Amino acid sequence: MPSCEDVIAVLEECHARGFMWKAMGMCSDAKRDVTLCLRAERLKRTATNREAAKVKREKVKAVWAEIDENS
Repeated sequence: MPSCEDVIAVLEECHARGFMWKAMGMCSDAKRDVTLCLRAERLKRTATNREAAKVKREKVKAVWAEIDENS
């Protein structure tokens, strides 16, 4: 699967063909591909961030448990 950068380049090339080309919907497929690609990238980033937050929460929880044990 091409990177989003490649997909965006295809859309930009389509837009460079002129207003009428865009107005007639000739770039719709390229626009849809960009939207899907960016969405997939966002979902991957969200999953990664969620996992990192989960690990961080577990570390904080462990630290607090240790503090409570030693108090």
